[in-house]
Amino acid sequence: MNTESPMHQMTDEEAWAFLGSHEFGRLAFHLAGEVHITPINYCADRGRLIFRTAEGNKLLGVTMNQDVAFEVDEFTETEATSVVLRGFAQTLEGDEADFADELPLRPWVPTEKHVVIAVTPSEMSGRRFDLQRPWLHQRTD
Repeated sequence: MNTESPMHQMTDEEAWAFLGSHEFGRLAFHLAGEVHITPINYCADRGRLIFRTAEGNKLLGVTMNQDVAFEVDEFTETEATSVVLRGFAQTLEGDEADFADELPLRPWVPTEKHVVIAVTPSEMSGRRFDLQRPWLHQRTD
C-alpha cells in the first residue's frame, strides 16, 4: 500500500509561479449581503493580482466591501492544482492604474474595461493532488 499522501502543499513561490503562468480565474466578492463569484482574466504582478473591470456588480461589490477571494485551478490526467487566496481589492487610479497598460492584461471579450483593480493577498494556499481517476480505466467503450 502506498503511504505517500496524494496531496502536496505548494510553497508561496510555487503558488505565485502557478498564478503567473495562468490568466483566468474566479473572483468571489460580497454584494448586498450575498457572495458572488465571477470569472476574470488577470495578471499576477508584484505580489498582487491585477484585473480590469467596468461599471457593474463586480466593481460595486469590491468597492463596497474590499474583502475578496480568488481561485485558479488546473487538472491533467494525473494531477490537479489549485491556488486559493483571500485578500483585499483596491481600485487603482492615476499613475498606479497607468502601469496596467504595460502588463500582459487584455480583455478576453471586446468590451471597454477602464477600471483597474489590484488584489493584495492576506492569505494564500496552493495544493497539488495526485489523481488516480480509476474510472478512466473502467471504460468499456
